[in-house]
Amino acid sequence: MDYAFGPEDQAFREEARGWLAGHLASDPAPTPRAWERELGTGGWIGLAWDTTHGTYGNRTTGLTGQVVWAEEYARAGAPARLGHMGENLLAPTLLAHGTPAQRGRFLPAIARGEAIWCQGYSEPDAGSDLAALRTSAVLTGTGGTYRITGQKTWTSHAHEADWCFLLARTTEGARRHHGLSLLLVPMDQPGRIEFRPIRDMSGAADFNEVFFDGAEARAEDLVGGEGNGWRVAMDLLGRERGLSTLAQQIGFATELEGLVRLALETGVAAEPVTRDRIVRHWAQLQAMRWNALRTLGSPDGPGAPCVAKLLWGRWHQELGELAMEIRGPAATLGPGAWDADRPYELDALQRLFLFSRADTIYGGSDEIQRTVIAERVLGLPKEPRP
Repeated sequence: MDYAFGPEDQAFREEARGWLAGHLASDPAPTPRAWERELGTGGWIGLAWDTTHGTYGNRTTGLTGQVVWAEEYARAGAPARLGHMGENLLAPTLLAHGTPAQRGRFLPAIARGEAIWCQGYSEPDAGSDLAALRTSAVLTGTGGTYRITGQKTWTSHAHEADWCFLLARTTEGARRHHGLSLLLVPMDQPGRIEFRPIRDMSGAADFNEVFFDGAEARAEDLVGGEGNGWRVAMDLLGRERGLSTLAQQIGFATELEGLVRLALETGVAAEPVTRDRIVRHWAQLQAMRWNALRTLGSPDGPGAPCVAKLLWGRWHQELGELAMEIRGPAATLGPGAWDADRPYELDALQRLFLFSRADTIYGGSDEIQRTVIAERVLGLPKEPRP
């Protein structure tokens, strides 16, 4: 296996690095929406999109170029992407399952960084078991509009999104993965869509409960045909990992480097057990990177992303635990005002520890990942449902 980057990749790396450095220097803390528009103007949105149906005004690049961009973006410490859902999840899904009209209507705005999307999947009683969802969408008598009723939860950036791609049950009486459809729903529907922020342990409130009370979606904005939502949704979820995993690992490496510096400064690195744990974390991170590179471009069915999620979820949790041990007693000191109406004043290591508690749950719990590997990769028999 050859993971080397060629001269074209190096030139692209220099271009990406220069663009990021220049734009972040001129505005070190852009607003999330302004940054998305800046990325769109620079042509950096949609690098991985299939060009069969056009480029929608932005550049595209090969797999190694996409890896380069993901790595340089993470190394630059660029802002977290508000447009991730639209660019990396919905757009490839529309390219694969959407109609020409849908692609022409929605993709250009995503490419320009103007349309922000959220994902309406999880529900209070249907998180990892997504097929248990209860949100319904009923086609009105005229046949032109679906009316949506139900609740979604853990919806990232729903309070900032313009649109939501939402999984709902469109066939009354259907069970499990039957009778589901993927709908594109405008979020600006006061009185029909309401949000309730969910504050996590670190004090951030990027997640939301979202309530749909007769919210409307046009029938022409149903993706993949009525009743085919499960197939479309599973294809979409398969895109949650891949190139983004490599960028994530750059962030992990930065966190680990910070821990190493702290361990050296405090003298904790002299302890054999701590030193051994640091080295093990470094070695495991290298192995995860090579595994991610190995599976890019040649996905091994559902197994590869599930294995990757299992690896990095527990690894990151253990990194947070190691951070608290290296930080010492000061790690237990909280902010002065836990009830302040803003993110808590935690240091980076405290935030790492608290947020990583959810790493083995969100995006598919470890139990679900193991079940997928057992049933779809190893071919083990399914456990009968009660």
